Amino acid sequence: MGEKIRSAGTRIAGLGALTAVIGHVAEGFGLLDQSTARWISTLGTVTTALGAFLRTKWGVIVAEKAYSVATSIATGATWALNTALAMKVALLTLGVGLVVATAAYMAWLASTTRDATAAQQEYNASLASRERAARRRREEEDYERITRRGGYY
Repeated sequence: MGEKIRSAGTRIAGLGALTAVIGHVAEGFGLLDQSTARWISTLGTVTTALGAFLRTKWGVIVAEKAYSVATSIATGATWALNTALAMKVALLTLGVGLVVATAAYMAWLASTTRDATAAQQEYNASLASRERAARRRREEEDYERITRRGGYY
């Protein structure tokens, strides 16, 4: 790992030196104004210093520690995302189950309501026939009373 960091440090230092040179050359040809060229050259110098630091033993230690911290943060983020995905799957499954349970309840409610309506209609029909029979009986009694007595009294 240390050799890879030193190799990356060499490449970073080279990139920084190239950036600083580009800033100076572009200013010399008039492509950049002085403040922009100074900013680019400073950026290149800082990048060169970072690359040089990474080639030292301390730089390797710092880079390995930073890599370790970054890896642990990435691992935690991965675990959090996996947990969120599992929760999403669980909630979707729960939602589908809830929809199925609601559909079953609605079917049961419709069936019960249909049965209650049929029972109410049957009861109303029986009341109507009893009422007709009672009315008929009263009419017959009234008719018999009228024919026997000859009047309503």
